[in-house]
Amino acid sequence: MRDLEPRRQTDVLDARPDVVSVLVGVNDMGWHTLAPEGHVICVEEFAAGYDRLLAPLAEAGTELILIEPFLLPVHGVVEAGAARVSPEERKQWRAGLDPKIQAVRELARSYNAQLLSADSMFTDLATTTGPEYWAEDGVHPTPAGHAALAAAWLRLVT
Repeated sequence: MRDLEPRRQTDVLDARPDVVSVLVGVNDMGWHTLAPEGHVICVEEFAAGYDRLLAPLAEAGTELILIEPFLLPVHGVVEAGAARVSPEERKQWRAGLDPKIQAVRELARSYNAQLLSADSMFTDLATTTGPEYWAEDGVHPTPAGHAALAAAWLRLVT
């Protein structure tokens, strides 16, 4: 959310969209574990920033589709750019992400937005294939992960 907020006017609001889908939150949970200068974003700050994005869209009558951020329980140490992310760090990420998922759910209710429960969806899908099939690093979807998100989005809106 922190990266989107400075751009929300030009990238989103100025376009006067009829429909907006929002999938944010993963970058707001773990960068502080990878970089010493990383900023910890508490759930209140996350929710307030998300609300600042949604409020003018809702006021303009934009249809809102909120997609939960997700983290798949991949195995072992994963490379994320130059960083190596351990299972312990992913546990910290999960602890920070769960409250943000709840915040997204609450915002969806308060804005009468459609909600794509991506975290639950990927957790369910991973039981039969393993999580790496959907997102090798637990965060960035593979082509199969993108296809699953797209199919779920289409089911939601049609």
